Amino acid sequence: MTEYNKKHRDEWTKRFLAEVGKEDLLEAAWNTPEGITLKPLYTKEDLENIAHQDTWPGAFPYLRGSKASMYVGRPWTIRQYSGFSTAEESNAFYRKNLIAGQTGLSVAFDLPTHRGYDSDHERVIGDVGKAGGAIDSVEDMKSLFEGIPLDEISVSMTMNGAVLPILAMYVVAAEEQNTKRHHLRGTLQNDILKEFMVRNTYIYPPGPSMRIVSDIIRFTSGEMPRFNPISISGYHMQEAGATVVQELAYTLADGLEYIRAALAIGLHIDDFAPRLSFFFGIGMNFFMEIAKLRAARQLWSQLVSREFQAKDRRSLMLRTHCQTSGVSLASKDPYNNIVRTTIEALAGVLGGTQSLHTNSFDEALGLPTEFASQIARNTQLIMREEMGLTKIVDPLGGSYYVEALTHSIVTEAQKLISEIEDIGGMTNAVANGLPKLRIEEAAAQRQARIDQKDESIVGVNCFALPDEEVVDIRHIDNQEVRRLQIEKLMLVRATRNESSCNSSLVALENSAGKDDGRLVEYAIDAARARATVGEISQRLENVFGRYRAEIRSISGVYGMMSSNHAEFDELRQSVALLAAKFGRQPRLLVAKLGQDGHDRGAKVVATAFADLGFDVDIGALFQTPEEVARQAIENDVHIIGVSSQVAGHMTLIPELMDALTYSGCGHVLVALGGVIPKQDHQHMYDSGVSVIFDPGTSILNSARKVISLLSGLDGS
Repeated sequence: MTEYNKKHRDEWTKRFLAEVGKEDLLEAAWNTPEGITLKPLYTKEDLENIAHQDTWPGAFPYLRGSKASMYVGRPWTIRQYSGFSTAEESNAFYRKNLIAGQTGLSVAFDLPTHRGYDSDHERVIGDVGKAGGAIDSVEDMKSLFEGIPLDEISVSMTMNGAVLPILAMYVVAAEEQNTKRHHLRGTLQNDILKEFMVRNTYIYPPGPSMRIVSDIIRFTSGEMPRFNPISISGYHMQEAGATVVQELAYTLADGLEYIRAALAIGLHIDDFAPRLSFFFGIGMNFFMEIAKLRAARQLWSQLVSREFQAKDRRSLMLRTHCQTSGVSLASKDPYNNIVRTTIEALAGVLGGTQSLHTNSFDEALGLPTEFASQIARNTQLIMREEMGLTKIVDPLGGSYYVEALTHSIVTEAQKLISEIEDIGGMTNAVANGLPKLRIEEAAAQRQARIDQKDESIVGVNCFALPDEEVVDIRHIDNQEVRRLQIEKLMLVRATRNESSCNSSLVALENSAGKDDGRLVEYAIDAARARATVGEISQRLENVFGRYRAEIRSISGVYGMMSSNHAEFDELRQSVALLAAKFGRQPRLLVAKLGQDGHDRGAKVVATAFADLGFDVDIGALFQTPEEVARQAIENDVHIIGVSSQVAGHMTLIPELMDALTYSGCGHVLVALGGVIPKQDHQHMYDSGVSVIFDPGTSILNSARKVISLLSGLDGS
């Protein structure tokens, strides 16, 4: 540093400290959840020892963009992740959106489809058509894309567990639309490793699941050269509570594992790596998210270049889809979510994403309405058409802060990737639960920061409105959708050639047992013969088995973060008084109903209540109401806390209350938390629910209400 610069730095420091009332710059530093210390000012001196600053877009290590021209040559693809009710209703929604300016489709499937069940299965009564469109057969897939030219429109399908039947039905639907498979463009998520970490829509154990991933990569590399066989996803990690660095590191570590799996079946790196794609969430830390995408491109190119010696430059380019954060959406003062989504969308574009989905403001309340979806889509159109973003490449390149932040993220992510590699890669890490544990700890820490108001959310824990406005939401008649799907299933089964269908399913099952690398081909044959999603999945399950996760919980994290908080201490004392009254600790069962695997909220509640002194049981995922009632009775709990994410509560909660009453345990209290629209509250109370907690409710506030409810019990 020159004497001139030193002089001006010292003068700035003196003025800054005087203006903010601090004596030391260290006091003004910001320590992020990622473990990165950020200063209040960055200068060119902060970049002196950072490599790759003199780089160009489209050139290794792709820090400034995967392509030289970026949006100047081609704007990002505007997508809306959508699907609900029946295939026919989803199709109508897609066609309207394409006319209105959407440039690619992102298909949401309902949870029964994800989990490999047909709509008539007894375990999915409350889930059909709720969190996405119901797909049971090729006929549904054909209806989903009716009138949509699949050789022209890029289709992204979020599917992991039942990925084989869904890919097969997509190929057959295209063929029967007279579209050759080698003309199909789009992306299959097909990222099963992250399902075992966070989202939980798996079907088979990790080993067979990885085999399916490899077979799909092999098949698409030869038969569908314009189609991305996998979208390696960090989005769901962020939704589950991962920090930016965790999301980045674990996503890239997943990518390395998929490359090794493909190489193990004889593929060459340059045969498939150019078609690998990524999927990241974009949260509210604006510059951190921009730097994350830049760091992702740099790290991926270096990792692939160093370990796999790729020759094709496209193998080194990280291409990504991004989606604005769902977990940042608040149910309170929901119109604020429009602003949040806009900020996040801008971060994704300034970071250099290739395609983008913007969430609707009402998604913390229920499925998005057409009104809200239009605002979300138009947010991207305004960014593309009015902001000048398509006229310059990497406008933040060279920013002292952004470049230094990018370097810090790279450094911290490398540490986590090395940790995963040291234990044998991500498959081993998933098996021993390390990434899941780290993410759950981060989620509990963040909830504690929010509850203590160390992290502000406008309209939730600060500047809250005295009265909440009721917002119209989309309502899906789950029972009617299920009735329609069952009718269609019956028709398919009645009109197909049963002998041909059964033969194709036997061939698929035999292939699963032989490991001959032809699972996709046999699945396509079965789909063409009108085998259903459930039938195809069951044949694979006959060989692979159905995976059941071990339920683990963390403890001490929320309590440690709240150790100096007066309200936390007061509530612990109240729990101790309850324990004295009951002669044992008050006992809580935290449960999920139906096929919803999103368990962030359930896990955070469980660890926080345990730290407050409750005796907490955590139910297995994917339970029926009868199974939850049985566990509550066997464990002699005082209260059941049900976490609901995907609107199955209207069907499943009344069934739970009936099961408790039938078993003579109607005295057990039920608390309901999650995405519960205001319009549904009275029905839930009429069903017997004692209290409802909306998204964003402070753990401490919910604990206070639960303690108050339990205080009215006699403790027997």
